[in-house]
Amino acid sequence: MSNRSELTRFFNCYILRDNKIIREDLWMRDGKIENPEHIFYVEQLKPTRNINCNNVLIAPGFIDIQINGGWGIDFSYDCDNVEKGIEKVATELLAHGVTSFCPTMVTSSKEKYAKILPKIKKSQGGRHGATVLGVHLEGPFISLAKKGAHLDEYIRTPDKGLESIAEVYGSLDNVVIVTLAPELPGATKAIKELTDLGIKVALGHSTASLAQGEEAVKNGANLITHLFNAMLPFHHRDPGLVGLLASTTKRQVHYGIISDGLHTHPAALRIACRTNPEGLILVSDAVAAQGLQDGKYRIGPQSVTVKDGCAYVTGTDTLCGSTAGLDDCVINFKQSIDCSLEYALQVASLHPAQALGIDNKKGKLNYGYDADLVFLHLETLKVQSTWIAGECVYSIS
Repeated sequence: MSNRSELTRFFNCYILRDNKIIREDLWMRDGKIENPEHIFYVEQLKPTRNINCNNVLIAPGFIDIQINGGWGIDFSYDCDNVEKGIEKVATELLAHGVTSFCPTMVTSSKEKYAKILPKIKKSQGGRHGATVLGVHLEGPFISLAKKGAHLDEYIRTPDKGLESIAEVYGSLDNVVIVTLAPELPGATKAIKELTDLGIKVALGHSTASLAQGEEAVKNGANLITHLFNAMLPFHHRDPGLVGLLASTTKRQVHYGIISDGLHTHPAALRIACRTNPEGLILVSDAVAAQGLQDGKYRIGPQSVTVKDGCAYVTGTDTLCGSTAGLDDCVINFKQSIDCSLEYALQVASLHPAQALGIDNKKGKLNYGYDADLVFLHLETLKVQSTWIAGECVYSIS
């Protein structure tokens, strides 16, 4: 095990910095990225370790802000083994270059929230797994008409604003994102109150008009949950939530995209990217079947059937999340829209960090930033190793 206080120099590598991939050494110490000029000229130190990277590409670690589980674990279901489930998924994510994530709970009963939410705590990552940034609560304050895989009987209306939300969730201490439908009674009030608490609000599972979406953004919402999925399709007289990509609202609206080759057609990916490139965020939206074979699984109270890698609500043709890793989504995204390599990496690192307001320490390889890194094969983009706070926590060798 390496000493985190060691001054480490990575050489013979390419790095993503300032929107460019450059051939340059990367230095780190005490879990942070260091400025080599300051070390050389001011501190006059030499590196403790020199690591030959053999021409790998070093990028900021991936950040998955919407993931329901994986490797047999569903974050919304097993109340008795929550901590073990989080640890299992956090550990497995390291092989996919994910250094931080938001465990996501789908629409559930009040009893489930009461038992599960207090057990999903924010935590610093390491060899035990990726950093837990906080919980993403997707539902139950959503539209029945766009419920997707969410169960009818638990869907609610936030008619009393934050009071209604607190009645269902209980404590919001470990929550960082709430997805809700902005057209619901009380939603505008809830959005403002959640935003005042520092919780990000995502719009989704919704029949909202563009005007309702813009009102939500004016009151603090800054995200759209899995764009194109579980919302009204684009219409030229009222483009709905999709229209927020070209809205004149002053706030940057970020939007999640599932680029697993199934949820979003490549042409739709290109339309979104060309309309609002700064807001695009890749999410896995992975379910318990991630990393496993076809079969029967769960997503919250619903049974899931996975066939040929596609997850459906059992007995229906309703999609319910993906089985893809975020690293696969990055590769598929780049191939689908033929974007730059720099951009394909940023939409899985910098953009989610910006949406969560943590881009002052994550999502870049700037000096002083967390040394959360993913080493990638320069041509295939396959993960070679993953580093959290300057420590190698996964390696293929």
